[in-house]
Amino acid sequence: MRQKRIVLINDVTGYSRCSVACQLPIISSMGIETVFVPTAILSINTYHPDFFFDDYTDKMTAYIQTYKTMNVEFDGICSGFLGSVKQIDIVKDFFKSFKTDQNFILVDPVMGDHGHLYPTYTKQMQEKMRDLMPYATIVTPNLTELCALIDEEYHETYDDQELFRMCQKLSKMGPQLIVVTGISHGQKILNFVYDHGQYYRVEVDRIGEDRSGTGDVYSAIIAGRYLQGCSFLQCVKQAAAFASKCIAYSKSIEAHPHLGLCFEPFLKELGD
Repeated sequence: MRQKRIVLINDVTGYSRCSVACQLPIISSMGIETVFVPTAILSINTYHPDFFFDDYTDKMTAYIQTYKTMNVEFDGICSGFLGSVKQIDIVKDFFKSFKTDQNFILVDPVMGDHGHLYPTYTKQMQEKMRDLMPYATIVTPNLTELCALIDEEYHETYDDQELFRMCQKLSKMGPQLIVVTGISHGQKILNFVYDHGQYYRVEVDRIGEDRSGTGDVYSAIIAGRYLQGCSFLQCVKQAAAFASKCIAYSKSIEAHPHLGLCFEPFLKELGD
């Protein structure tokens, strides 16, 4: 019996604790083998003006062919930031090639935040992202991304019934497990959980300002715990609790928000 294995399709950023740089150690600390397919290589995240960036789009197909030739099996597949229509098509082909009845696919549809899509995200890319939904077991959008996926206008406040309706609309595209992350509720942050027609609320205290890489920490915890057999609600609760602990520690040592969550002191807890 082999070790459980998750593949990450995301960018690799050397400094700032985001994307693969935080997902890989978090998932590995749970005793799960972690493989990655890079979409781009960055020296630091794009909040910093002097970042190095190497687009990996033209290399991805050859890179992935190795795994096809070897018939590598994955128990979980997680996609993150995708930078072009071509990359989304490559990832769709990856899903079609490696999806089985026994594994799961988590899509983190990184497209925007605070009511706005990122400047590089075109209307065509927004529409293409919907093509991944039929393959997804789990989707982890923020509120902006949920609106983009279901083609509805963003506004500042939503009640539970509105969020439930929106998640139902997204679920008709395929995914039955959805968590809408990071919804601001005064001094609380709400994660709205949709699970096969039922909904739940997972709230945590707001701690300081937004931090780069928080969504990547969430998706890593959810993927790892889901593979280990936790219920989806429990996965989200554990992700929220772990991220909150890391954010509080990061704030206490005055780590810059653009350098992500200082998760390293707490990794050993994930293996317990």
